[in-house]
Amino acid sequence: MIDTEDATFLAPRRCLREPVDEIFIAADLLTHAVDAHLAGEIRAAGEFIKRADLPPIRVWTESLWGSSKSNPEQWRYIRYRQLSDAPPLLGKGERTPVRMPNASEKKAVLRTYGYNCCFCGIPLVRSEVRKAFTRIYPEEAYWGGSNASQHAAFQCMWLQYDHLLPHCRGGDNSLSNVVITCAGCNYGRMQWTIDELGLVDPRTRSPLSSVWDGLERLLG
Repeated sequence: MIDTEDATFLAPRRCLREPVDEIFIAADLLTHAVDAHLAGEIRAAGEFIKRADLPPIRVWTESLWGSSKSNPEQWRYIRYRQLSDAPPLLGKGERTPVRMPNASEKKAVLRTYGYNCCFCGIPLVRSEVRKAFTRIYPEEAYWGGSNASQHAAFQCMWLQYDHLLPHCRGGDNSLSNVVITCAGCNYGRMQWTIDELGLVDPRTRSPLSSVWDGLERLLG
């Protein structure tokens, strides 16, 4: 559904949906959780993790990657338009054989972009760090097999290695094609190109300058 009366609806934009404040509040709470954990304050760390599980964050993420039936306002964010010169959807045998970047390629992408989404700018956490949280704090940093059974902040801040030209459209794992994004921006974009969704190419902007470290010190 397109609001044709709004001239700005299909105008270029930096991300599918601007982040809600609660995401950044959760990031601060998870920072406190790591600090408390490293100080041996286990109970306090668990409380910070629980407090970071904010319902508005789940609503934000679901509006981008949830079902359109359950999220009737999703059309406002996933603004797809057909382009005559868009690269075609390739068959599996025509795609780059390796689907995801290897370990060294991932490190190169992280060195270039850091731990913030290249589209919406929210703080991100690698799955390896989230798994460490879940292992140490299984009840607080819960992670089940469905969207609803996963900690809202960790789900939203789940770091992705995102192909600007999607793999299914011919994209490869080169540093020029892979950026760091959040789960909502990655899965919300699905198989569409940034041009088809009217997104400004994040490579035209300097990487976000941030002190956010992805909570990596938990692993150290």
